[in-house]
Amino acid sequence: MDTRLFIALLNPGIALVLASAFLTLWVHQRHRLYLAVLVLAYSASAVGFLLQYFPLPVGQELTKLLSNLCFMLTGTCLAGAVVARYGRRVPYTALGILGVGGMTAFCWFLFVQPDLTWRIYAINFAIGGISLVVAAELRAVRRNGPTEAILFVLSLLSALNFFVRTIIALKINGPFNAEVGLHDSLYWTTSLLAHALLSLLIALSLFTAAALDVLKALKAESHTDPLSGLLNRRGFEERASAMLKRSHDSGLPSALVIADLDHFKAVNDTFGHAVGDQVIAAFASQLRSEAGKSGVVGRLGGEEFAVLLPASDLAAAQMFAEGVRTSFSQGGSRGLPAKARVTASFGVAAGEGALPALLRQADEALYQAKRNGRDSVRISYRRPQQEPVAPAGIRFA
Repeated sequence: MDTRLFIALLNPGIALVLASAFLTLWVHQRHRLYLAVLVLAYSASAVGFLLQYFPLPVGQELTKLLSNLCFMLTGTCLAGAVVARYGRRVPYTALGILGVGGMTAFCWFLFVQPDLTWRIYAINFAIGGISLVVAAELRAVRRNGPTEAILFVLSLLSALNFFVRTIIALKINGPFNAEVGLHDSLYWTTSLLAHALLSLLIALSLFTAAALDVLKALKAESHTDPLSGLLNRRGFEERASAMLKRSHDSGLPSALVIADLDHFKAVNDTFGHAVGDQVIAAFASQLRSEAGKSGVVGRLGGEEFAVLLPASDLAAAQMFAEGVRTSFSQGGSRGLPAKARVTASFGVAAGEGALPALLRQADEALYQAKRNGRDSVRISYRRPQQEPVAPAGIRFA
């Protein structure tokens, strides 16, 4: 193959392969829109490089304009996708100003005051500015993980490439007065190499991030109960054990509440399993709402649930359980007749022990609540010197 043709097709080939790879990812993860934006970015890059070597019938000037529009689209789309991937708000204003400003300057030095050197400065400095915007956005998340740190560094290197390399290469080559010789210059050679290297490194980092997203989603799915939307037993035990350890290391108390819906089999037998599922979902929603963001809530199986309350003592856990018991029994559930009510029983334990020990203590208290009439809250132990006055509906084991 002719060397010039190989060079002409190298970057478009790399860009099209990367675009195809991101397209495959997006087809299987349609909810991740940043993947579709990456497809657009790398496709535009391929078109931009092809137009550098294969002009359109519209003329050289318009071909160069379209080529550099593609490069600018690549820069802005890539920036927006990277920023969006990490949950940051895409800085549309900054990207728009840099993109429009760069293309305006490019058009001025293409049509009004033709100057190839200043066109190169205009397009490179605009994309370099976009790279700095990305680095500024990633600075806040660069310590969150390896891909964040790598992409932050790559954004800075990209900015250096578009600013420093451009200036040095143009100083060495001298100002360009015409397109002749551009593709054989040091500036163009370093542009091709830098683009190929940065494109691959950024793409590999984003592929890694996408793979981590998939693994995280699979882990969340394996730890989530599909009916209630809460953690399943495995997920609850893992999350609760980790939180208990953090609380213990910080010297903070923790409390565990186990809840069980009363006579739930009768609900299924009388009203059907669809209504029973609605009751499960309603009770799960109540627990999640009352526990807040700090609590760990899980469905242990069937109609049994657990809530770990960090930074909570036994009294606080009692109040939590009693509040859920009262509001749920009085609130009714969708699908049930107006006068029908489903109640729940609760067992509460607190201490600095491991999760299995807390689960046993809370389960014993729950058994006492079931045996003594249900629709009540029982605690596994109390300190006599700190005996509280029991509110209505609360009995002590």
